[in-house]
Amino acid sequence: MYFSLMSLFLKRPLVRKFGKNKARESLKKARSLYKQMIEKTEDIGANNPMSGNIYLGYVFMAVCRAGNFNVDDFKEIIVEFFGNKLINKVISNLDLNNPKDMEKLTVQMYKIKEWADKHQEYKDNTWDFNFDKNLHRDGFYYHFTRCPMEKFARENGYLDLLPLCCEIDHIVIEKKKAVLHRKQTLASGGEMCDYWIVGDKTKSPM
Repeated sequence: MYFSLMSLFLKRPLVRKFGKNKARESLKKARSLYKQMIEKTEDIGANNPMSGNIYLGYVFMAVCRAGNFNVDDFKEIIVEFFGNKLINKVISNLDLNNPKDMEKLTVQMYKIKEWADKHQEYKDNTWDFNFDKNLHRDGFYYHFTRCPMEKFARENGYLDLLPLCCEIDHIVIEKKKAVLHRKQTLASGGEMCDYWIVGDKTKSPM
């Protein structure tokens, strides 16, 4: 269901970039590949508020692998995907230059951590959120050292495609009128994925 829905929005940019036949062939092959990827991923909990990250990220990785596309070329597809009017409207729901909207994001992220804390049976399978209000004066900071997508990619030969999902972080945050400052990711061999999110009108953030 999720793959079918997202592929509707992927089809146009794929056709524009790679042609109609290649787009059709890649989406067809990717469907079964996507199912295999989901089945091989550890259970993070049916109601996990982060599950959408897996469902969406795997769509991109499955199509990129099925079509044997260059990762940099496929990043263009992702940018165009999020440029779709409907999708753009959904993810541009906050202006993170507005303190009230930044607070909404903060509350949302803390709720995700609360979910994980309440469901200890998934503790080792889901993201571990760590917050530090004192690290920066501006914006909002958190990091995690465990990511089920990174674990799956590393164990199943998709690590080369995982940067596609890291790219989504920058795109989505930009749509919310903010900038993601990041020093490292698990995908690139770092100890964590760090997120320092600052409104894009903030000058010389600290």
